[in-house]
Amino acid sequence: MKVCTTIADSRRALMGCNHPIGAILTMGALHEGHLALVRQARKECPTVVASIYVNPMQFDDQADLAIYPRDIQKDIRMLRDEGVDIVFTPIDSEMYPKEFGMWVEPGKVAGRLEGEHRPGHFRGVCTIVLKLFNTFHPDRSYFGQKDAQQLMVIRRMVEELALGIDIIAVPTVREHDGLALSSRNMNLSHAERQAAPVLYRALCLAKEFAMRGQGNTAHVREAMRECIAKEALATVDYVSIADAETLEELTAIDRPAVASLAVTIGTTRLIDNVLLAKAG
Repeated sequence: MKVCTTIADSRRALMGCNHPIGAILTMGALHEGHLALVRQARKECPTVVASIYVNPMQFDDQADLAIYPRDIQKDIRMLRDEGVDIVFTPIDSEMYPKEFGMWVEPGKVAGRLEGEHRPGHFRGVCTIVLKLFNTFHPDRSYFGQKDAQQLMVIRRMVEELALGIDIIAVPTVREHDGLALSSRNMNLSHAERQAAPVLYRALCLAKEFAMRGQGNTAHVREAMRECIAKEALATVDYVSIADAETLEELTAIDRPAVASLAVTIGTTRLIDNVLLAKAG
């Protein structure tokens, strides 16, 4: 495995590599969710490249950026063990040189949910993802379903900017109690970790309502909020039942939909989602 710290070195390392090239873009603090992406890419692609970069431009809260978990040497070892061919670990000045001023402005789907609650987040995400795509020129790139809105935004960017990359969604990896794996889980105290599965319990309620043909999504959202309110350490940021393509809020589950939420457990903000299907 080759570890590169510059765009130029990454491009040189990829010269002559066999296609398709599969890319996994990460902010490090790797866990089994990331490794599921790597393993799927390893099955499908003769060349697998990964990035480790905590992108400051997608954080609207500098305190959140400061506490984001980092262990790059551990991450590199994990990727080596999974057979990744090239790992790109740039510093900020490599990705954002002096007087950097070119940004990708995402569309409507990025203005809802996370975009509404974290201004500028998806502008930072799209800009760095496009730059990494232009570094690796992958044929495929793998993303977790846990970040459903990010997945939608990136798919829209790839389509509208004609990047010619297949975006592959990989199912969310969960702990035994349903908690979605996330690098931010490392910041939970013992008590907070015990409280965190309330997100998944609320999402399972939404799935149950959908399976029973519950027509009024306002009732579903209220039931989800009531479920979360029973957990003293949890504070709801948002609860959503939305169209799976546009993220427009629905009044009824009459088409493919996604139930998603953002909840702060103690001081750690977590997101999760499940896909919903119309009953029958």
